[in-house]
Amino acid sequence: MTETDSQSAVPAVPTTRVRLDLAYDGTDFSGWAKQRTQRTVQGELEVALGEVLRLRESVDLTVAGRTDSGVHASGQVAHADVPTAAWELHGDRLLHRLAGRLPLDIRVFAASEAPDGFDARFAALSRRYVYRVCDSRYGVEPVRRKFVLWHNRALDLDALNEASNLLLGEHDFAAYCKKREGATTIRRLLDLHWVRVNPSEGSGVKNGCGEDGRGEVWATVEADAFCHSMVRALVAALLMAGDGTRPPGFPAEVLGSTVRHPGVNVVRPHGLTLEEVRYPDAEGLAARIAETRRHRTLCS
Repeated sequence: MTETDSQSAVPAVPTTRVRLDLAYDGTDFSGWAKQRTQRTVQGELEVALGEVLRLRESVDLTVAGRTDSGVHASGQVAHADVPTAAWELHGDRLLHRLAGRLPLDIRVFAASEAPDGFDARFAALSRRYVYRVCDSRYGVEPVRRKFVLWHNRALDLDALNEASNLLLGEHDFAAYCKKREGATTIRRLLDLHWVRVNPSEGSGVKNGCGEDGRGEVWATVEADAFCHSMVRALVAALLMAGDGTRPPGFPAEVLGSTVRHPGVNVVRPHGLTLEEVRYPDAEGLAARIAETRRHRTLCS
């Protein structure tokens, strides 16, 4: 071994993979992914973790779903490989210390040693989002305005669900996605349905979406994965079917396009919340990661 080799052969520091379950109000963030000049969830959280764990090197977080600017999360999952010595020394007090260090629009509510083979991104079975819309003439209750989109036309729940059912299953969602070079747009849509709710019922708070007999409609969207802007584009097409601008079959017809459809925009981000990420048990992690990394094609 040469002198140079001996100098470079620094023993690797043992690390522990830590799973973080977190929530954030996306209003004032430029999305999840860190940027040099913008405030992001990843940027804030990595700095805070480094400080509370007293690390010399920066922490690199891997997340289940990279949310866009303005999108919220109540059930986001991320992982980080941290020095085992730091985790053993500070792990028990990590949540309390993060609560005092993080800004109020990010909360970490669970931190645990991940099972062998866990990967927050590639091991996920599915992600579940909810998009909230108010269709009242009166607009959105002020305290909910950062989390609910106002749609100024009445929405027909049956039409929304009829249109949604036609989109379920595995399809190429290129018409609803912002294409990335080398990335597939094939996704399996596991659930897409709408319900009408009154979120203020029984709270003693007036609901600005109630007196005209309507209320809020919530879309639950679950898939094995999502491509960029997919949920917001789907919701935009479905709202056209729901308010009668287009027939219920229109969103499914859009799937026939191999590029982003010019007739479908994206709705604003603030109505969207990532609510859950599902994973297999420890024995199924390796198989799920292998399946996720496989390049997908549609069966003929």
